[in-house]
Amino acid sequence: MVTSVHIVGAGMAGLAAATRLSAAGVDVTLHEAANQAGGRCRSYHDQTIDMLIDNGNHLVLSGNGSVLAYLADVGATDRLVGPAHAEFPFVDLATNERWTLRPNDGVLPWWIFDSSRRVPGTRAANYLAMARLLWHGKHKTIGETIDCNGTLYRRLMRPVLLAALNTEPREGSAALAAAVIRETLATGGRACRPLVARDGLGLAFVEPALQLLARRNAKVQFGHRLRAFNGESNRVTALQFGDETIALGPNDAVILAVPPMVASAIVPGLQTPDEFRAIVNAHFRIEPPKGLAPITGSVNSMVEWLFAFPDRLSVTISAADRLLDTSREELAEQIWREVCAIARIDSALPRWQIVRERRATFAATPAQDAKRPKPETAYRNLWLAGDWTATGLPATIESAIRSGHKAAQLAGDSTAH
Repeated sequence: MVTSVHIVGAGMAGLAAATRLSAAGVDVTLHEAANQAGGRCRSYHDQTIDMLIDNGNHLVLSGNGSVLAYLADVGATDRLVGPAHAEFPFVDLATNERWTLRPNDGVLPWWIFDSSRRVPGTRAANYLAMARLLWHGKHKTIGETIDCNGTLYRRLMRPVLLAALNTEPREGSAALAAAVIRETLATGGRACRPLVARDGLGLAFVEPALQLLARRNAKVQFGHRLRAFNGESNRVTALQFGDETIALGPNDAVILAVPPMVASAIVPGLQTPDEFRAIVNAHFRIEPPKGLAPITGSVNSMVEWLFAFPDRLSVTISAADRLLDTSREELAEQIWREVCAIARIDSALPRWQIVRERRATFAATPAQDAKRPKPETAYRNLWLAGDWTATGLPATIESAIRSGHKAAQLAGDSTAH
C-alpha cells in the first residue's frame, strides 16, 4: 500500500500529479532540479525589458479538459480568460486580407456553410475533405493522409496543426493531429474557445499549485537533481540526489516527471523520443493598440501567433529550428516589422527579448510518437509522466497535465494493494 510518493520534476506533469495525490491524502515530496517550478510553463522577471514575461506563449482551448480540471483542482479557474464563443482573427500578410474564423457552438458544423464564418476563398466541401484526417492510418503522416495544398490548408489547417504539433504538418503524425481535432474542432465551437493566461502562466498554473501543496504540508525541494536510483526485486529502493540518498520503504513510490533525455539516462533500457523541435518566442514592451484581439493568427509570415497582453506584445514561432542561428537582433527586427503589420501600428522597435527553446518538444512524427513510453515501468513503484509519454496527444500543456493525472491515478490505485 503506497502512502508516500516522491515526484521528481515540478513541471506541469509533476504539479498535476502532486495536487491529485495530495488531495487523496498521500504524503507527497516534490523534487525539482531548477530553482523554480513550472518547467516550460512559467513566468519570470526579465531584466532586459524589466517586466514579467512567460518563458513561452501557450494557448489553451476550452476543450482541454485536463487543463480545466487541473485549474479547478488548484482553485485557479478564473486565471484564464477568453471570448464567450470561439473566435480566431487571422491576417494574411501576403495579401493583407483579414478575417475571423467563427465555428458555431454545437457539434454540427453549420458554420462551414456560412462564408462570413469560414476562411475566405474556401468552400464547405474543402472542410469535409479535410475530415479525412480523422480516419488516419496509424503510422501515417498528415501529408500522406490529406492534401497539404490549397487555401484551407495554408490559411487554417497548417497554422493550427503547426502550433499543436510543433512540427511541420506534412511530416507530422496524422494520429496526433486527429486526436487534437477530435477533442476541439470536431466537438464544436464550445470546445474551441481560446483561453489565455492574461496575468502570466505562473499566476495561472504554478503559484496556485505551490500554495495548495504548502497548505497540504507537501514538501517541495528546489535545486534537487536526481542523479540515479537503486532498484532490486522490481522496486526502486533509493533515490540518489548528489550527496544525498533517500531510502524508500515498502510503502514509498516514485513518479518521474522529467524531460525525456533525463528519464532515459536514469531508467535502464527506457526508450524515449530523441528528436526535438525548437520554438522561438519574442516579447516586446509596448502597450497593445486598442481593439487588438488577445490572439491573432498570421499566415504567409514568420510570425504565426501574436498575443496581446496588457503591457506587451508577444509572438510564437513553432518548428523554429531554422531560426536558431539567426542573430537575436536580426530576429527582433524581422519579427517586429511583421508585428507592426499585424497589429496595424507604426512604431520603432521597442525594448524586446527573444527566447529560444532549442528542445521545446519532441518531434511529433509517427516515428517519434512510436517511441513514447507508457507510464508503467518495469518497477512496480515507479511511474513516468510528461508530455513526451504516450498520452495520445502532442507535447502540449493538456498532454503534460493528462500524463500527471494518469501517473497519480496509477500510484493511487496501488494504495489498494
